Amino acid sequence: MTNDCIFCAIAAHEIPSTIVHEDDAVVAIRDLNPQAPVHVLVLPRAHLASAAELDHEHAELWYRMLRVAKHVAASDGIAERGYRLVVNVGHEGGQTVAHLHMHVLGGRQMTWPPG
Repeated sequence: MTNDCIFCAIAAHEIPSTIVHEDDAVVAIRDLNPQAPVHVLVLPRAHLASAAELDHEHAELWYRMLRVAKHVAASDGIAERGYRLVVNVGHEGGQTVAHLHMHVLGGRQMTWPPG
């Protein structure tokens, strides 16, 4: 956890958010500025700046994040129709918070290219 990371503060319950899942390694929250009817962020409790920092030692964490995303999609009723998982890396990749997180988006037809 870092002192200046908003997602670390959310994971530590220092900043309120709408939590839809949490366990010892991962927290899933509703996005404050949703881009789809369902927009949930899945983030690890441990601070990693981005997916670029993932290595073989993070395999279990990455798998857990994917499982939580799948659970969120099922819980929010979008699993059957389809949903999008997005992980932005770096500024030009669209990452706005320097803490690894995965977007779960659904509830409407997704378009391509995404932008």
